[in-house]
Amino acid sequence: MTAQIHVAVIGGGAAGTSTALALIEQGARVTLLDADALGSGSSGRSVGVVGTQMTDPFQIELRRHSIARFRDWESRGLRFNHIGYLRLARTEAQMEALERSQRMQAGAGFEARLYRRDQLRELVPHLSTEGLAGGIFGPNDGFLDPYELCSFLGAQLRASGGAVRQFCKVTGARRTPGGYRLETTGGPVDCDVVVNAAGAWAPRIAALFGQVLHIHAERHEALSVLLDQPLGYVMPMVMDLIDGQGTGLNFRHEKPTELISEIHKVETAPSENPDAYNDQCGDSAREMLAELLLERLPDLPGARLGRGWAGLYPETFDHRPFVGPLDPAEPGLVTVGGGGGYGIQLSPVMGLIGADWVLRGRPVTVAGAEALLPTPDRNRPLREVL
Repeated sequence: MTAQIHVAVIGGGAAGTSTALALIEQGARVTLLDADALGSGSSGRSVGVVGTQMTDPFQIELRRHSIARFRDWESRGLRFNHIGYLRLARTEAQMEALERSQRMQAGAGFEARLYRRDQLRELVPHLSTEGLAGGIFGPNDGFLDPYELCSFLGAQLRASGGAVRQFCKVTGARRTPGGYRLETTGGPVDCDVVVNAAGAWAPRIAALFGQVLHIHAERHEALSVLLDQPLGYVMPMVMDLIDGQGTGLNFRHEKPTELISEIHKVETAPSENPDAYNDQCGDSAREMLAELLLERLPDLPGARLGRGWAGLYPETFDHRPFVGPLDPAEPGLVTVGGGGGYGIQLSPVMGLIGADWVLRGRPVTVAGAEALLPTPDRNRPLREVL
């Protein structure tokens, strides 16, 4: 039966391409639409980190499915830079949480190692351990190029018989008997099911169907740190944040003489217009990043700030993604989005769960995935947070 289902997936970022590939692999006919090029929105501006160092069992379970997909894609040619991921702890209570995380990760098949404060410099020789209690390290974690990820998934989709229509903006939508008609700049598209995976633009797509979707676009800034000489070791991803506690500073190696750094914001910021926001790293952000980097990497030789940029996190009220129909009475309109700062690493499992909703009417791949439904208690406006 699934062979007759035609699904239009709106959005060519990580969530949209992952969902489209999961659908076509399970027998659906798929048309992927993007107003620009694949990966040109929020996904392409991400630093692309993939890690499993979480303290919540459901979050680890989600990553178990994501990592399995990444490994499969890596075997097909996707580049995955396994430089490792170190999450820092500042208190003994946080270390206890990381000990629990280590046990949960082991149960999910992940390798995670605990480090006390005096051991951290074994991983990052230039790290200042002042104010730290220790950390947890995943040696198989790392990063990938998110633009390359979207391009790779698009190529996989085409090779499987899917249609990829770039520079094809959805401008209107209406319900038809048994399905939908999308009006686009490339002509109409008739389909049975629509997946809204438009990232920061997802609320606008929802509005075309008369729905109200509360995914807000939170601006985040990143910059490079240039080095005169290679360090002599590969610096893993280092994150100073556990369950909302910490500065949110993170940094990692990008190239032998270049690091990438950003701040994963702890407090929610106002929503931005995805068509008209400042996509450059501002002076205040550069100063804040410089101060935090100087505090955590005080003796980094020949370091200077390089290029900077800004991107958008599509965030939800509770910082968990939306996957499933917004209206239970309309199962043919499925939302997949709101991954926020973890959107790249969660996109494979979001795609699998989204495909479940389309093809089976319920999640079967991941236990407890009903928790990601955009129910009224979760689909709440940003002003309730600020």
